Formats: sequence, structure tokens, C-alpha cells
Amino acid sequence: MAANGTNDRGEERSLPAGAKATAARPIVVDRLTHEDVNDVCALFRRVWEGFRNDLPNELIKAWEPSPLEFTSWMEGVTYFATRREGKLVGVVGASMVDGSCRLVNLVVDPDARRQGYATALTASAIEWAKHNGSRSVWVDALAKFTGAVAVFRNLGFSEAGVLHKHFWDEDVRLLEKLL
Repeated sequence: MAANGTNDRGEERSLPAGAKATAARPIVVDRLTHEDVNDVCALFRRVWEGFRNDLPNELIKAWEPSPLEFTSWMEGVTYFATRREGKLVGVVGASMVDGSCRLVNLVVDPDARRQGYATALTASAIEWAKHNGSRSVWVDALAKFTGAVAVFRNLGFSEAGVLHKHFWDEDVRLLEKLL
């Protein structure tokens, strides 16, 4: 069942199938703009701070972009965002390559996890991919990120393989969904 809400611009938005919402607080997913870059960088810092003891420093450094770096990440990638009480709590990017859509940089604020934000973001990116003629969507996730892998599996993704010691000695799961 889809829930409705409005974005920051007052436009009506419907949640994709599978996304959770409460009667008091529907999850709204919008396109990210360049005005959001500083908030996105702050979100990335909050997210990766909790992994400082579990992940290689090089990996965290690569995933905590400066505003200029994130602006360059936006080239050729459509980013989606969700907010709670006006604060950015989640982001995902979608990029079309050779008729397939790759999802990148899915992050959700640690205080907003397990509330449907990752599902809503991913479902919105999948709908965007369908609208843009993609026949499949794929994503890579660190194997130790079992919560992210579970979100993708719950949305119909299947494991396509594992890259061993791919990112700074970390295993990566490849998941895909045929559309």
C-alpha cells in the first residue's frame, strides 16, 4: 500500500511499493539537488563515524567526500534523498550504464535505521530505473553490511556473486534485480 506525502517544495509524492510509512510521518523521497551537498557530506560523516573501528581508514576516507568531491560524484548520477523533520537522513544514487542501472552510495543516518528509509530510497531508485528503460538494477555492498544486503533481498534482488578482498581487503556482494 502506498502512502502519500509532500516534499519540501509542497509537491505531492507517493511512496513506492514496499516502503514503510506511519500515519503521522510518511516517508517522502525527493531528488537531491546541489543545494543539499553540505547536508549530504555531513550525513556521510555521521554514517561512517560508527565504522571507524570496523573498516579500513582508506575506505572510510574514500566514502566521506568533501562538498567538492560529492559534487563530482553527482556527474551522471541521479541522487535521491529522504528527510525526517527537515533533516537529511538518507541518500542513494542511481546511474544508467549500458541499459542497466547501478545503485551507489546508499546511506541512512544511524538514528533513522530500521524505519523504512533505505527501502523507500531503493524502491524510488528502482522506479526511476524502470522509467528510464533499464532492464536490470544492480548494487554492490560490503559483505559485512548484512542490513543493506537484507534490504536489497527484501526488494527482490538476488546475489550475483562475491568479489573477495575487493575494497581495501573487504569482501563485496554483488546483487541484481531484473526488471
